[in-house]
Formats: sequence, C-alpha cells, structure tokens
Amino acid sequence: MTGYLHSIESMGTVDGPGIRTVVFLQGCALRCRYCHNPDTWKTGGGQQITPEALVRKLRRYVPYYTRSGGGVTFSGGEPLLQPEFLSECLRLCKAEGIHTCIDTAGVGLGDYDGILQNTDLVLYDVKHEAPDDYQALTGQPIDRTHAFVEAVRRAGTPMWVRHVVVPGVTDDEAHMQALAGYVRTLPNVQRVELLPYHLLGVNKYAALGLPYPLEGVPAMDRARCEQYQDTYFGGWSK
Repeated sequence: MTGYLHSIESMGTVDGPGIRTVVFLQGCALRCRYCHNPDTWKTGGGQQITPEALVRKLRRYVPYYTRSGGGVTFSGGEPLLQPEFLSECLRLCKAEGIHTCIDTAGVGLGDYDGILQNTDLVLYDVKHEAPDDYQALTGQPIDRTHAFVEAVRRAGTPMWVRHVVVPGVTDDEAHMQALAGYVRTLPNVQRVELLPYHLLGVNKYAALGLPYPLEGVPAMDRARCEQYQDTYFGGWSK
C-alpha cells in the first residue's frame, strides 16, 4: 500500500497540542475560494510512500512529542481522500504511542469509523454552516461533511473547530451568530479557533496558471477576528 504525500512540516505548533509533525497529503474534493494550497488538489501528485516508511520518519521526533504533549497531524489537501493509507498510518502511530490528529473538512471517501478508531483529536474545518453558502464557497454539497460529523459523534473523538474569516464572505455579525449556533450542535467540541484570511497562497495560483477566486479581497483584520473570537467563542477559547 502506498499513499501520496505532498510535504512534511516538522516542529509545528499550531495544528494541535504541543510540538507536532504535520503530514500534508495530496488530494482534495473541495475548491474553497480562499484555499491557499491549490498545489494539493490533485490526488495522484506528490511523493509516493508506504505507511511503514512514513512512520519510520515520524518516529525520530518522538522525544519532542513526549516532552511537549505533541504528536502527528495528518492534513492536506484532505487526508480523508486516502482512507486506507490514512487508517494504516494512524494505526502504526498509535502502536508507537504517538498522539494522532487529523486536520479535515470532513469530505472524504468514507471508512470514517475505522479512521477515527486511532484518531485522538479532530481539527474540523467548518467552511460555512448554511447549505447554499457552503456550496457556493466550496463547490460541494454540505451533506458530505455532515456524514463525517456523525461518525465523530459515534466515535466520541474530541474536536477542535476551525473557521476561516474572510472579508465580505464570512466576517459579519449575523454569520458569527449562526456559526456559534451551529458549533453548539457539533459533538465533543473542546475549542473553536477563528483563522483570519491571509494572502500567502496567492502566488501559487499564478504559478499554476489558475485565476485567484478572491482577487482584490484584503487580508482579514486580526483585531476584528480576535474580537469575534472573544464575543462569540470565548467559552471555547484556548
């Protein structure tokens, strides 16, 4: 069995607790208007690697995980698009005593119960809570991610919710109120993080010859984003 790997980031500190290695897998079914990693969309791109070879690479960082309460986060792209590979990597990590996390929008190919058996934490990327706005933002129907949420509910896996705040798209008071209501329906939520939209991925679109969907939209004001965090999600803050 092999999977398709985009890249590995060592010593990450923002994708779960402690010091983490972040494994970016190839492939994503969504086409979010604010995506900053369009180079991960294609499933068959990147480096082919076996679960055993990948976990051998991860094992070298175990002392850092142990001291900091960290571990490994599987991100993307969308890690759920490589379910067999992801499941085996998670199983091998748990066998090594490594804390496991998946960073996901919840739009994969199924087998979620098997994946969650060896997942300690889900970083769940909520694109939008309203079905029509979700489809306009991502190009996919919202029911696909709802199926993943129900799997998390069955598994009882802890969840941190993340949401990108984009000027003119997801940055008004009415949306924040609706988002807070939606978060209250999600299972096992321990934390909510509002992420300010940034422009770091713009150059990737040019390099790939793709039009940038949010051309002219400025980066989100961090102070305003923090105000929303305190007002609507203070009970779920760090």
